[in-house]
Amino acid sequence: MKKLFKIVLNTVPRPMLIKLSYWVKPFFKYALRGNKYTDPIDGKSFSKFLPYGYINQRENVLSPSTLSLERHRLLWLYLKNETDFFSKNLKVLHFAPEQAFYKRFRKLKNLNYTTTDLNSPLADVKADICNLPFKENEFDFILCNHVLEHIPDDTKAMQGLYRVLKPGGTAILQIPQDLKRTDTFEDDSITDRKERERIFGQYDHVRIYGRDYFDKLRNIGFKVEEVDYTEQLSPEDIDKYRLAKGEVIPVCYK
Repeated sequence: MKKLFKIVLNTVPRPMLIKLSYWVKPFFKYALRGNKYTDPIDGKSFSKFLPYGYINQRENVLSPSTLSLERHRLLWLYLKNETDFFSKNLKVLHFAPEQAFYKRFRKLKNLNYTTTDLNSPLADVKADICNLPFKENEFDFILCNHVLEHIPDDTKAMQGLYRVLKPGGTAILQIPQDLKRTDTFEDDSITDRKERERIFGQYDHVRIYGRDYFDKLRNIGFKVEEVDYTEQLSPEDIDKYRLAKGEVIPVCYK
């Protein structure tokens, strides 16, 4: 199964993957039913989760029901337990909306919820993150998760995010990050797909973010909290929910 997942991830275009996933989810939910691991997003439990990864497959990380990964489940727990996201009236902008969240956030009556992306079939507004068609100071809350590592001019994208966020607003800007690396690594001369996979971990990534990511956001103007929410969870819950211990959520304010 690991080999099949790897082939599919690296050959099937992302929009088609999203559509395909709706057909295969029922099969995996039935085949992996059990009680050992729980997806906190929908509360369903399984004997194990699915593998995931474009190059190095991670075992037991992809929820069969919501298709959430470690970062999605961690973010859900943080939003639910530490914020008023599910109760306060908020105007929300969600980039590249994840299936794990999309329908659930859409149903929340307290949210004025807009999705955007250049290619996703789930996007309300087709837009380039470097040229956003939104007003200045328009949104109370922005979710932009695992997007910036795809963007060649991430500085311009960050500036756009800052521009459309209201003063006092919150933006959660998750990225794949090597916390052992001080400086972000990028090399525009690497254009070969296989070489990008080898160096950046995914064929459509253009950099590996280091710890300087937080300071780059601060230089844009954001106030940034580096939240390791797994520190507030027990080892048993980290394993039960299949989270990545030590993953940092960049919580940004304007």
